[in-house]
Amino acid sequence: MFIQQTSTSLIDTLRQRRQQLANLIDFPVILWSGSNNPRNFPANPFPFRASSHFLYFAGLPLPKAAIRLEAGKLELFIDDPSPSSALWHGEMPTREEIAEKIGADVARPMAELESWVDNAATLAVQDAATWTQQSQVLNKWVLPQSPPQGIDLELAKAIVSLRLTHDDGALSELRKAAAVTVEAHKVGMAATPQAKLEAEVRAAMEGVIIAHNMTTSYNSIVTVHGEVLHNEHYHHSLQPGDLLLADVGAETEMGWAGDVTRTWPVSGKFSSTQRDIYNVVLAAHDTCIAKIQPGVEYGDIHLQAATAIAEGLVELGILQGNPQDLVEMDAHALFFPHGIGHLLGLDVHDMEDLGDLAGYEEGRARSDRFGLSYLRLNRPLRPGMLVTIEPGFYQVPAILNDPNVRSKYQN
Repeated sequence: MFIQQTSTSLIDTLRQRRQQLANLIDFPVILWSGSNNPRNFPANPFPFRASSHFLYFAGLPLPKAAIRLEAGKLELFIDDPSPSSALWHGEMPTREEIAEKIGADVARPMAELESWVDNAATLAVQDAATWTQQSQVLNKWVLPQSPPQGIDLELAKAIVSLRLTHDDGALSELRKAAAVTVEAHKVGMAATPQAKLEAEVRAAMEGVIIAHNMTTSYNSIVTVHGEVLHNEHYHHSLQPGDLLLADVGAETEMGWAGDVTRTWPVSGKFSSTQRDIYNVVLAAHDTCIAKIQPGVEYGDIHLQAATAIAEGLVELGILQGNPQDLVEMDAHALFFPHGIGHLLGLDVHDMEDLGDLAGYEEGRARSDRFGLSYLRLNRPLRPGMLVTIEPGFYQVPAILNDPNVRSKYQN
């Protein structure tokens, strides 16, 4: 556990968020932070990451803690460190010191939490130890794989309405994450000509993030096999003529995420074909960003990217036909099978632990169309909302060699 210096402005921001929640619901809320998960034995855990819903209202990544929110007030439940922990972890802050840092109204030991759970709503934390504890304390199943029901669903909708747009405190953190993410990508590009393996470029990029006392906001993708969208292998050699895809983002100490994907030539120079394809994707990227403003439907931004990619591929002779017609029949998805992007905030795919509750406007559901089924966000854009714009061109053998796909789109 660490406690960094907190400011009056942070405490004010956290109190404002709690009050905004109180304006939306009239029942108590208990949010757990989560716990460390052991890698192979208890004293060797994976790095701790607090629940994002907890972080939004508590501000600090406190392991094995819970907060109770009611009428704008916050009660912190956390145990004081044991005297013996100082040997292994150094001097740790007390419960009261932590409470002061986050502007808590009351601080209690975890053993007292069970006395304060009546009529409380919650949201499931991803780690099994914590959702098991949630289920036991609340005397109901609280499972991350099950959609929230009843007042838990009311809580989820209230939190979505708050976290969809970002306050000044959040935007400050997100700008920090973005700045370090950009620096990491520049260092990765500079390191590529001397690197022999993907792993070396990954190391250079993540070194920048670590040097800023941050961590990655998701498992880095640094690969010459970019057709595998979530490729987390780094052993391939880098050869002249290869393209290297880097999907790497920084996460601030307070948990806010960056997310950038870029592709560059290992040799430092595109071939003519590579440059043509790169320019098609770049045109889609720039066109979409130019159209982003409050009130615009994010689904329309996605279709704008699909149309731009279809137009470019027709010009290159890769697709044949009218670009609008090709998009209508999802032919663009042969090479651009995913959505244009997603929400970004405390999660790199913000609030996707709630399924499509955050990403989709109420009353909307995912399409079953080949070109739309992976769209993660289907809402009108709002001031203060942060979204990613990630068009791409992928040659995925499993798609291109699918007999059903080939028969549908063959001339």
